[in-house]
Amino acid sequence: MVTRAWLARAAQRTLRPQCSRTPNNRRTLASGKSAGYSYETGEVNGIKFASRDIPGPTTQLALVARAGTRFQVFPGFAEGLEKFAFKSTHKRSSLRITREAELLGAELFAYHSRENLVIGAKFLREDLPYFTELLGEVISKTKFTRHELHEEVIRVIKLNQKSILANTDQMALNSAHSIAFHRGLGTALHPTSSVPITQYLHEQDLATFSQAAYAKPNFAIVANGASHDELEKWVGEFYNDSPATPPKDFPAIETKPSKYYGGEERIAHDGGNNMIIAFPGSGAYTGGHYKPEIAVLSSLLGGQSYIKWSPGFSLLARACSAQTQAHVSTRNLSYSDAGLLTISMEGKASHIREASQAVVDILKAISGGDIEKDDIQKAIAKAKFRTLEAGQNIGTGLELTGAGLVQSGKPSNLDGIAEAIEGVTEDAVKKAAKSLLEGKATVSTCLFNNQPAEHFTMSSAWKAAGLTYNRYLAVAARVVRRSLKEQPRLQAERRGEMDLRFAKWTNGKQGENKSLANANASAMAEGAYEKQQ
Repeated sequence: MVTRAWLARAAQRTLRPQCSRTPNNRRTLASGKSAGYSYETGEVNGIKFASRDIPGPTTQLALVARAGTRFQVFPGFAEGLEKFAFKSTHKRSSLRITREAELLGAELFAYHSRENLVIGAKFLREDLPYFTELLGEVISKTKFTRHELHEEVIRVIKLNQKSILANTDQMALNSAHSIAFHRGLGTALHPTSSVPITQYLHEQDLATFSQAAYAKPNFAIVANGASHDELEKWVGEFYNDSPATPPKDFPAIETKPSKYYGGEERIAHDGGNNMIIAFPGSGAYTGGHYKPEIAVLSSLLGGQSYIKWSPGFSLLARACSAQTQAHVSTRNLSYSDAGLLTISMEGKASHIREASQAVVDILKAISGGDIEKDDIQKAIAKAKFRTLEAGQNIGTGLELTGAGLVQSGKPSNLDGIAEAIEGVTEDAVKKAAKSLLEGKATVSTCLFNNQPAEHFTMSSAWKAAGLTYNRYLAVAARVVRRSLKEQPRLQAERRGEMDLRFAKWTNGKQGENKSLANANASAMAEGAYEKQQ
C-alpha cells in the first residue's frame, strides 16, 4: 500500500532537479534603451519615409502632412481637407474604396491636429502595396466634387461645431491657445459656429490647398510593422504624381515662428465649470525647443491619479485632496517651435477656486526650494515613463515621427529624450517654476451662467477698482478716443454726444422740454446745498 508520506517524498525528489536546472530560454529584464522602437528613415524621389519593422501580422501606415490648423489659409481648410480623405478619386469612387477596405479587413482613419494632418490605414501585413497606392491616390487624385463638399464635408464640419459648443474642456483649451499664441497655434482646431465657412470654403480652393499641403517637402510616409526595403519600393512607385513644390498662385503655407503672449478670457457656458491655467511649455524634441525640465515639472505638479483606488501622490493631488468635486490634471502640449504647459481644473466652482490657489502656492514652493528630493526623483521617473510610453504607442509614434521628418528631417529620438529627462537637476526644476511665476500666465475659464465670477480668484481689474461694468466701458472708450489724432478724435467725440430731454405733464398738458443732464446737475447741486445746511 502506498502511503501519503511516500508520495510526498517521491514528489519532492522528482521536482528537485527540475527546480535546480536553469532553463535556456529564460527572459531577462528589458533595458531602458528603445532600440526595438526606433524608426529607420530614408528618402526616395524627394519623399521622406520611415519604417519600424516590428514582427507581427498587421501594419499601420500613415501619411503625415504639414497641414494642421496652424498652416491653413482660412478657418476650416484643414478640417475640409481631412474630411475629403478617402472620398472619390479619378480612379475609384468613395463606395469602392470603402468596399475594398472592408473586403481586406482594414480600417481607414484621418484626423488633424494643430500642426499636422494625418491620413492612414491599419491592415494585414501582406496588403502593404494596396494601401500605399491608396494613400498616394488620395493625396494626388481626389476629385473634390461639389456634391461631396456640401452633402458630406460641410455637414460633418457643422456637426463638429455643435459638439465643441457642448464641450467646455475643448472650449477652454481652444481659448487658452488663442490667448497664448493669437495666430498660428492659437487657431481653433475646429471653426467656430460664427465662421461663415459656406461663403468661402469651395471645392476649387480645397483642391489648390491640397496641392500645397501634399507637396513633397510638406509630408512624410511612416509605417509600423513593414519592411524598410519594401516600403521604399512602393513609395517610389506610387508617389510620382505628387507636386515637387506648392502652387505659386496660392498663398504659401505660413511658417512664422510662434510667439507667446498670455492673458485672460472668460466664457459663459451652462455646461459646467472648467478653468485652464497655462504657461510657456516645452517644444518637440526634433524642433530644437525641447525643455526636459518642463516635462519633469508637469509630472511633479500632476493632479490626476494613475493608480486605481488612489488619489495620487503628486503635489497637486495631495494639495487638492479636500476638493473632491474638482478634477485637476497637468500636461505639456508640445509643438514644433513652442509648447504650452496646461493645468486643467473641472468641477464645482468653489473647489476650482481653492485648487487654482493651490497651483500658485505649489509653484511658489517649488521655485523657493521647499520640496523634497524624493518628489523630484519620482517626477523624473514618471516623466521618463510617460515619454517612452507615448513613443511606444503606435498612433502617437507615427505622427511624431512624420512631423519630425517634415520639420527637421529626423524622427523623434526616444533614447535622447529619456537621457535628457534623466539629466534634469533639482535646480533646473526650480528655475523653470520661477520663470513661470515671473512670466505672464494664460487663464481661460468656462463659467456656468448661474454662478458669479467671484467664485474664482482671477478677478477683473475693473471689479478690483470698485467700478461697474458700464462705468468701466465708458472710461475705456474715453481713453481710446483721447489717444486718436485730432480729426478722428473729434468725429468719435461727436458720435458719443447725447442729449436727452424730458417734459413734465400736468392735467393732460405737456410742460417745458428740459435737458436731462442739466436737470440732474441742478438736482445734485440742490442736494449738496441742503446737506451743508
